[in-house]
Amino acid sequence: MSEAVSRLDRITVDPSICHGAPAIRGMRLRVQDVLELLASGMTYDEILTDYDELERDDILAVLEFAALDSAGRLQRLVA
Repeated sequence: MSEAVSRLDRITVDPSICHGAPAIRGMRLRVQDVLELLASGMTYDEILTDYDELERDDILAVLEFAALDSAGRLQRLVA
């Protein structure tokens, strides 16, 4: 298996954006928002069409973040 590429640098935590909730690239779109869209059954393409500012790697970053968070392996650092 090849070494995985992390996309976690796309997830930002800034107290002045979304009250410090993990967001995508400093935008006012939270990780939770994208997870809820995926859980509702939306496809990547549907989400990308509805949110022009998003990129496919943003969705993959959200999933990586959620996987690490659910496993208790994520350390959140607030600058």
